[in-house]
Amino acid sequence: MSQKITFLLGNKLTEIDFSNSVYTPTTTVLQYLRSLSGHKGVKEGCAEGDCGACTVVIAENKNGKLEYRAYDSCIIFLPMLHGKQLLTVENLGNSTNLHPVQQAMIETDGSQCGFCTPGFVMSMFAVFKQFKKPTLAEINDALTGNLCRCTGYRPIIEATQRACKLEGKDKFSEEEPEIIKMLECINTKTAISLNTGKQNYFIPFTKAKALSLKAKYPDALVINGATDIALRVTKKKEFLPMLLDLSHIAGLKKIQTKSDAVIFGSGACMEDVRMKSKKIFPALYEMLSVFGSKQIRNKATLGGNIGSASPIGDTPPVLMAYDASVCVENASSSREIKLREFVVSYRTTQLKNDELITSVIIPKLSEGTIVKSYKVSKRKDMDISTVSAGFRLKIESGIVKEIALYYGGMAALTKCAAKAENYLLGKEWTREHVEQTMTLIDEEFTPISDARSGADARKIMARNLLLKFWSETK
Repeated sequence: MSQKITFLLGNKLTEIDFSNSVYTPTTTVLQYLRSLSGHKGVKEGCAEGDCGACTVVIAENKNGKLEYRAYDSCIIFLPMLHGKQLLTVENLGNSTNLHPVQQAMIETDGSQCGFCTPGFVMSMFAVFKQFKKPTLAEINDALTGNLCRCTGYRPIIEATQRACKLEGKDKFSEEEPEIIKMLECINTKTAISLNTGKQNYFIPFTKAKALSLKAKYPDALVINGATDIALRVTKKKEFLPMLLDLSHIAGLKKIQTKSDAVIFGSGACMEDVRMKSKKIFPALYEMLSVFGSKQIRNKATLGGNIGSASPIGDTPPVLMAYDASVCVENASSSREIKLREFVVSYRTTQLKNDELITSVIIPKLSEGTIVKSYKVSKRKDMDISTVSAGFRLKIESGIVKEIALYYGGMAALTKCAAKAENYLLGKEWTREHVEQTMTLIDEEFTPISDARSGADARKIMARNLLLKFWSETK
């Protein structure tokens, strides 16, 4: 196994040998860039993916075409760059040869103090390369993860609209064939093992190799997007001795549509899941539309959000309402588990030490079945849920034939309101019956008080979400 990673920094082939390096496998891309001369445009604001000051763009070769996406460099480990192109604000242009998005920022007075500007420019650049004619909603969504305290967003949005009139044509368009050739020369078939003497970091490129490594090193910490795990390094300053990085396995990113279900690879990023769900699973789409920023959704994975078993994870309630299952595998076998049974207690799942989550299966709804998702948080975008919910309902002749009420943020794990479900089943779907059910929800949950909300407030939210569901489906 190789001890090195190779990537492009701009158009320069860059190699890092971790056996003899000042960097460790858990050095973040932000820390790496800040250590270099000529790449200080990237800024550290929050170090947890909330402010966007450290935004970079990473380009990947997808079937002979470069795909550009914006990411928060503060929560990306350096080995995740292997086989990719890293672009920073310095790669776009300079004072004598500005990129169109930089020129547009000047023309619209889109910058004041300048601290956040490089991050904004990189998010704008990603929009410039991804959309020929972005809508206002697409621009707003792309800028949600970048915080501005000086200028305000209006001139920045205007700058994005102005630059995008060029429909993505720039110097990178001309260089793309050569960049693809350089990326194709990087070995992405042989597994990589980075060993510093104190830390081991494994990068498999196939599911089979990943399962083999998991069997051999059952205590290895599994990461893919690492949007959660990275905070243990950047915020808690933890040392992580052994990691198994699944982010380079293309097979785990696949999304398959079948006649009765959609199978999402566990490594599919939240943005890809969101876009795939728009027409098929609208409630999931709505939840993911307020799941962090676009930079986070480009990195966070569906399998990771489920595997973390967080009681305030955004996707479990709505996935349970859709009756989703997870497929877990080890080197010799696989099994399918209903998601509602997968999490057994706080941050604990049925996953065994030698197993990995490989896919999430969401069955398509039968005719007449309704699923809705709700999220209550301090901010519309980018914030952790205070209370979330996923509800499923089927009514025949005014009578409730099927009901599922799942809540997040109300217990140590995502949990259904069983008493409420049993009460409503077989009854008319009326406000009177729903209001009676709301008292049962109080009896079923004993939420905690924390920085996001008090216990009593959470109970009020849970009750009112059910009433809202009734008002939208009556």
